[in-house]
Amino acid sequence: MTTILKASDLGISFGGLKAVSGFNLTLETNDLVGLIGPNGAGKTTVFNLLTGVYQPTEGAIELEGHSIMGKTPHHLVKLGIARTFQNIRLFKEITVLDNVKIAFDHQMKTSLLSSMFRLPGFWKEEKSIETKAIELLKVFNLEKYRYYSAGNLPYGQQRKLEIARALATDPKVLLLDEPAAGMNHTETHELMDTIRFIRDRFNIAILLIEHDMQLVTGICEKITVLDYGKIIAHGLPQEVINNPNVIRVYLGDDD
Repeated sequence: MTTILKASDLGISFGGLKAVSGFNLTLETNDLVGLIGPNGAGKTTVFNLLTGVYQPTEGAIELEGHSIMGKTPHHLVKLGIARTFQNIRLFKEITVLDNVKIAFDHQMKTSLLSSMFRLPGFWKEEKSIETKAIELLKVFNLEKYRYYSAGNLPYGQQRKLEIARALATDPKVLLLDEPAAGMNHTETHELMDTIRFIRDRFNIAILLIEHDMQLVTGICEKITVLDYGKIIAHGLPQEVINNPNVIRVYLGDDD
C-alpha cells in the first residue's frame, strides 16, 4: 500500500480556542475511512485543514510524501484532493452536465486563442470532456437529467451530482462531508454501493464524515472518532463502536 495523504499532529486555534489538536491521519491507496463524532467535535474543521480552506497553526500535511502546507484550495484540487460540502454547493442555475464539465476545466490543454475563436482543437477537447462528464453521470444514474437545471434535481440527486463533480477533478483523495444527509433509507443504501464502486473504479482513497452510523459501519474499513477536536478512538468499525470512550461521547455516562 502507498501512503497518499498524511496528517501529523495537526491542529488549529481560533483566538486562543483550540478547535483541533494533535490530529493524525494516514490514508493509503483505496482506503475508505470514516471520521465521526458529535456535533462540534471538529470534523469539518479537519476537512477544511486538509483542503486548504484553513491553514493549520501546528502540525504537517503531506500528499504523496510532499508537503502541501500553505497551498490554496484550488492548488490542492490540481494536486489531487477533492471534496464535497455539508451544505450542497452546486451551480444550480446551469445544467447537470455543465456542473460536471466545469470541474474538468483545470485539465483542459486548449490555448486561449483556440478557445476564443472556437478552433477545431477547442471543439475536439470540448467533445471529449462532454463524453467524460456523461460517463460520470452514468455512474450515479444521472445521465437522463443532464439537461436539467441542477437546482431542479431532488435533494438526494443533488448530493450525487456534487460527488460526480468532485470526481471530475481526477482526485487521488476524495473527502465526503455528510454525503447521505437528506437521503432516505433506499437512497442511503444506493449511496453505500456507489461509494464502494467509485473507490474501486477510480482507485482513490476516501475519507468521509457521516452521522448515519449504518452507512459508516457498513462501508468504512477504519473509523476515527473526534471529540472536542481530539481523537478518542481509531480502528476497525466493531472495535470503535464498542469503545467505552465512544459510547460515553454518544450516549453519556451511566450514573
